[in-house]
Amino acid sequence: MSALIHCQNISKSFGSKRLFKDLTIGVDDQDRVGIIGPNGSGKSTLVKIMAGHEEEDDGIVTRRKHIRLAYIAQESSFDPDATVFETVERAAREAGLRTEELVPQVRETLGRTGFHNGEQPVGPLSGGWQKRLAIACGFVQNPDVMLLDEPTNHLDLEGMQWLAQLMSQAPFAWLMVSHDRWFLEHATNKVAELNNRYPDGIFLSTGTYSDFLLQREEYQHAQTQQAQALSGKVRREVEWLRRGPKARTTKAKSRIDSAHALQAELADTTARLHQGNTEVDFVGSGRKTKRLIVGEQLGKKFGAAPLIKEVEVVLSPGMRVGLLGNNGSGKSTLLKLLAKTIEPDKGTVTHAEDLQVVYFDQHREQLNPTFTLRETMLDSGDHVTYRERPMHIVSWAKRFQFRAEQLDLRIDRLSGGEQARAVIARLMLKPADVLLLDEPTNDLDIPTLEVLEESMQDFPGAMVLVTHDRHLLTQICTTFIGLDGQGTHGYFAEYEQWEGWLTSQSQEKSQKTKAASREDTAPKKPSAKKPTYKEQQELNTIEERILEAETELEVWRKKTEDPAHVSQHAELQQAHDGLHEAQEKVQQLYTRWAELEAKLQGEQVTRSQR
Repeated sequence: MSALIHCQNISKSFGSKRLFKDLTIGVDDQDRVGIIGPNGSGKSTLVKIMAGHEEEDDGIVTRRKHIRLAYIAQESSFDPDATVFETVERAAREAGLRTEELVPQVRETLGRTGFHNGEQPVGPLSGGWQKRLAIACGFVQNPDVMLLDEPTNHLDLEGMQWLAQLMSQAPFAWLMVSHDRWFLEHATNKVAELNNRYPDGIFLSTGTYSDFLLQREEYQHAQTQQAQALSGKVRREVEWLRRGPKARTTKAKSRIDSAHALQAELADTTARLHQGNTEVDFVGSGRKTKRLIVGEQLGKKFGAAPLIKEVEVVLSPGMRVGLLGNNGSGKSTLLKLLAKTIEPDKGTVTHAEDLQVVYFDQHREQLNPTFTLRETMLDSGDHVTYRERPMHIVSWAKRFQFRAEQLDLRIDRLSGGEQARAVIARLMLKPADVLLLDEPTNDLDIPTLEVLEESMQDFPGAMVLVTHDRHLLTQICTTFIGLDGQGTHGYFAEYEQWEGWLTSQSQEKSQKTKAASREDTAPKKPSAKKPTYKEQQELNTIEERILEAETELEVWRKKTEDPAHVSQHAELQQAHDGLHEAQEKVQQLYTRWAELEAKLQGEQVTRSQR
């Protein structure tokens, strides 16, 4: 494998804040690299430097000659009046695609990324679909390497699964910043953590996210043993120094210098090993009431369409309910109904007497942007009360990785992750019978997510959770309620049952649509643009064939990464040949799908003009 992009000993600072120093990392052919790290460690800046959108202070960035590079920023800006097709076409033209390749390539990319109507305007698209559009603009460029900055933001659970499948089958190398552990587990073959706790500022492992966790644990264990050995050596040197040796000889002076250097090395190693994490610990009230919140026959409409219909919920201590569904399916609405911040159109919500509810709002409306961090964390004075004990505001802020000098910063000057931690810091001061959490993981880094997960598992009361973090859902929740946004819902013991239910719902709707289409379609005069009977049959089965081809592609990809094949040249070559053929087959099927869809659209246009 050869390097597509290589960063050698690069450094970057903004003012007095140093993000990283002497950092070395690269992207090779077939790499699928996940970049993680605490908020503020420089992940986004690193990706911008690799893409050429930001200059490094020191070091060297090398890119392969004539490399085709696609960069997907954290926030994308599109012309709201342009159509989806026009937006992707513009990206293709800017990438230098030949005119004869342009339209087929755009159509194929739209099909691959889930856009079945290229004429829809960009303006009304949700945040998740705008993110898909940004990824489509990257794919259409046929890059050698793609650099993505937190593309999992704004995606719902279905979108996350779609992205994992898309990126694991991408025919190019990529590097992506992400905090989503499920995605990292299912799509990457390398994981790199940016963190000052490592001597080189980065820890890189080969394999999935779970492989990364194992390798990092081994590394930290080795570092701890090294620190212990270093501590013993320093202790002996300190005892020697206390005897007051005279630096009269070169040998004695050298040992004194060496002793001081050892002390500095031990201090540096100890500081890296003991870097603090956010401390999250929600306080349960200890209440034993069995029926904390009861929702009966809940219904809610927006306009004439039912969003929620006849939902039954009973929350008891120890229950942890996950709400599932695509964006706009009613998850946040159901949470608000349970919190009694909105009224149901039908049904009732009953709270136990004197119930204490802590509600985390995904839009962080609890935060006043003009307040300082200090004013947000406490109402008055210099102390907060936590678990019936006073704690100074500086110590309380430190638990959430805030420095004392940040206390007088306005909320609107804080990053998204810092604002999320500020909300959690305020909510933790309230004893709770029930936690209602609407996307609490947005903008949080992985160390904070891990601590939040532990606190949620230890919480003794009831909990209802909305999140696009599939890893957190499956680790925390004991039961699930799935919503389809059209009034239909289901109750599930496991996340996988929800996926099966979704598939059956989709198949049922597809069959009804095809039946209605057959009934409504009257015989028409032959048209030059009309698909033949054989082409129509091909179009009806092509999605299934693409799914089979992508499954075969994934099998070959796993073989190329299997350690048992890596050491066997013949088997490895066979696996790579199979992978190449499978990639070509998938590409051909998507191209054919685009051609058939174009012919069908041409027929529909002809009909509308008659």
